[in-house]
Amino acid sequence: MNSQRAFWLLGGGLVLIGAMYAFQRPFRVYPSMEPYDNIPLPPDYQEKTEWVFARLMYPEHPNALFSRRGRFFGYGAGGGTPDWREGFTSWTQDYPRADRHFAAALRRLTRVHARSVEQPVNPDDAGDFFNWPWMNAGEMGDWKLTAAQAKTLREYLLRGGFLMLDDFWGPEEYARFDESMRRVFPDRRAVDMDNKDAIFHTVYDLDDRYQVLGQWALRRGGYMSQRATGTVAHWLGIYDDKQRVMVAMSFNSDLGDSWEWADDPRYPEKFSALGIRIGVNYVVYAMTH
Repeated sequence: MNSQRAFWLLGGGLVLIGAMYAFQRPFRVYPSMEPYDNIPLPPDYQEKTEWVFARLMYPEHPNALFSRRGRFFGYGAGGGTPDWREGFTSWTQDYPRADRHFAAALRRLTRVHARSVEQPVNPDDAGDFFNWPWMNAGEMGDWKLTAAQAKTLREYLLRGGFLMLDDFWGPEEYARFDESMRRVFPDRRAVDMDNKDAIFHTVYDLDDRYQVLGQWALRRGGYMSQRATGTVAHWLGIYDDKQRVMVAMSFNSDLGDSWEWADDPRYPEKFSALGIRIGVNYVVYAMTH
């Protein structure tokens, strides 16, 4: 490539990135379900970067695990379920600690220029939704998309967007997950991704994957620990017509916890080691495919 062509390609890329920044909504924070103290913002939280951890907001399923167990999180029987558009519902599980830990890891382990804070993205805000080409969501047994939200997400994915879904366990939660995913793609099924798929070899070779347990599953006894008992990890994908992975799912694993608790010496390092590497591969794959 000659220097003049390289100059114009670089200039065009900068114009495109600048245009994307111009339309993105400002950084915003919502209340989390997690029992965190107020997490201070890093000093560079407003930095303009090439990659942002976008967290998909979603309305809760009426049979969602955390809706049924709402008293544990301080809502439910007395005051009803909060408005999902204002946080404190299932989409905020692991947020924002997992998001920021993973962004820091991505900055350290790759040359991707990553923002140090996340961005919650509302699927009802179509004017903003398409400005965030990589998204993550957890507790997928709890989501229930409307027809309009499913249509927006389908268009987003077919245009080249990437969605990473995590932390849903067993047949009951898979059925609730699949209820909304069938609205998004009635004609495309989630399948086990082959070890040879490029998504497992973009930065790290990840043929030897194992189940990643959440911090909750390491506690002895109780319903939460029993959710993981006897389950088998699946690394699922939904592909477009050119065999690009549009949606990557970790079923019967909790990568969000592997990021969230990566700095806690009580959480096993092997889970964070794999969880972070999988996330890094998914980001680089999404940016190059």
